[in-house]
Amino acid sequence: MPHARKHAVEIVRTLRERGHQAYFAGGCVRDLLLGREPADYDVSTDATPRQVMQIFPQTFAVGEQFGVVLVPQYGRETGALARHAAIVEVATFRSDVGYSDGRHPDEVRFSKDPREDVQRRDFTINGMMLDPLVFGTTTNGILDFVGGRDDLNAGIVRAIGDPERRFAEDKLRMLRAVRFAARFGYQIDPATMSAIQHLAPQIHQVSCERVREELTKMLTEGRARRAFQLLDSSGLLPEVLPEVAAMKGVEQPPQYHPEGDVFVHTLLLLEKLPAGASKTLAWGALLHDVGKPPTFRVAPDRIRFDGHVDVGVKMAAEICHRLRFSNDETGQILALVANHMRFADVERMKQSTLKKFLRLPAFDEHLELHRIDCLSSHGQLDAYEYSREQLRSIPPEAIRPTPLITGQDLIEAGYEPSPRFKEVLSAVEDAQLEGRLTSREAAMEFVLREFPV
Repeated sequence: MPHARKHAVEIVRTLRERGHQAYFAGGCVRDLLLGREPADYDVSTDATPRQVMQIFPQTFAVGEQFGVVLVPQYGRETGALARHAAIVEVATFRSDVGYSDGRHPDEVRFSKDPREDVQRRDFTINGMMLDPLVFGTTTNGILDFVGGRDDLNAGIVRAIGDPERRFAEDKLRMLRAVRFAARFGYQIDPATMSAIQHLAPQIHQVSCERVREELTKMLTEGRARRAFQLLDSSGLLPEVLPEVAAMKGVEQPPQYHPEGDVFVHTLLLLEKLPAGASKTLAWGALLHDVGKPPTFRVAPDRIRFDGHVDVGVKMAAEICHRLRFSNDETGQILALVANHMRFADVERMKQSTLKKFLRLPAFDEHLELHRIDCLSSHGQLDAYEYSREQLRSIPPEAIRPTPLITGQDLIEAGYEPSPRFKEVLSAVEDAQLEGRLTSREAAMEFVLREFPV
């Protein structure tokens, strides 16, 4: 038994020994019934937060007002927090009253009835409870008051109770419905989908950070194409990413893009993102052609998107800022958008240009984006294979050599510090990368000849 589950079972056992009801609840029950190992475990109980903290003194009361206490795993002998400790969320049975902000309950009322607790949850497949002390025996130990097991077997994401009320309580649930349906390959119940379509414009009540996290999970859980098709059909896409929705119907030159419009092309890329893809690669794939809709024009020879890379970088920067990406994440996403067209010239690049290209940070992501970009359009991988061969054949020290000279060398040679230093050192580096300069002496002779004091 995985140590996280073992820890959660011990919490349930301890609560029962103290006279309380306690069950596994939520997504971990769903995953166990699907034969998957849950990422984490949640326990629901009739014990109040104070009672939970008395039973487990070393806890974190992160949401006591909502009835939530985190119980970490401590070593039996040492009493210290265990290495790679499992942390289980223990929540008191409750009912929620009012959701003024469309995200959090205005008031929480603790309950002794698990039926009441389940009614406040989001979807039937997440609304079951499980007794881990008997699960897997002749008694299955499942408490299902909302038809979750039937929907799990039928592959349906259905809101518990009135869908509009569930989504009005917490607008983030609309994105979660899409994510669960995509991840598991399920259908969204028609009434649930209708409620999402009706309330989609209210998704803006959810913080940009929470929207970003849900979208990132959709992109990196292995079913990104299905997720974005559902975002589109639910009406959520133009609300959360209007720049991506604008790709629909934007034609492309058939000789380069026989697959169809910009949105279809982007969906084909998303389909090739494996589960566990990095978030920057995933967002780079989504946004690599975001500059095409505003630059679309029909020229005499063919459809063109002049300047779409530069426009796309600016648009991607606005999206990353809006969704509160970190500076490092934003930098890599923008680099992927900015460089994705450079592979077309890779076989004609000078050695200095090629080596600088190959040493871009996280170049493996640039290479993978190019590969799936090609496979989602014309299918030609010549530039991809050439780039891989260059990476294999050029030693790392030749791609990123130690500089032959520095700014200090220029000062000692009589040059006044100035912005010109960058131009001089760049010229020396290019000559070094191309093999024309191999020593400090030769580099200084080059500088004195080409850039006299």
